[in-house]
Amino acid sequence: MIEKQAGRAGRTTAQQCRVTVCRGCCCGDAAKIPGVDHAGQIPRLRAALDGAAPVRASDCLDVCDQANVVVVQPSPAGRAAGGRPVWLGLVNDDDALADIAAWIRAGGPGLAEPPGVLDLYAMKVSRRVREQLEN
Repeated sequence: MIEKQAGRAGRTTAQQCRVTVCRGCCCGDAAKIPGVDHAGQIPRLRAALDGAAPVRASDCLDVCDQANVVVVQPSPAGRAAGGRPVWLGLVNDDDALADIAAWIRAGGPGLAEPPGVLDLYAMKVSRRVREQLEN
């Protein structure tokens, strides 16, 4: 069963998924990825989530060839159900942000199936890179 998440922005709990958006050397760089409103990406994701999960910016996550990178970490309930952090690359359009937000609002990793289109964004990263984010 999917637990109800916090409803309004600013009311986050430890029971939610967490979202990390890379904003290091390449992610968020208009020179590397022109035509994307990089500065507005995080505020739009926060608005789409409507308080369902906190969104933070991170320094370089070391997968620059996949810019822009978003990592969705499961809630404690999602992790208990087998969910693991999901790394998404090439997240450069609002449709992808909307799909990510809908999935998180439904429960995220371990609790809800992601929309099929997110398979196109999913990527595997090295253990070193994964551990760097989790620590």
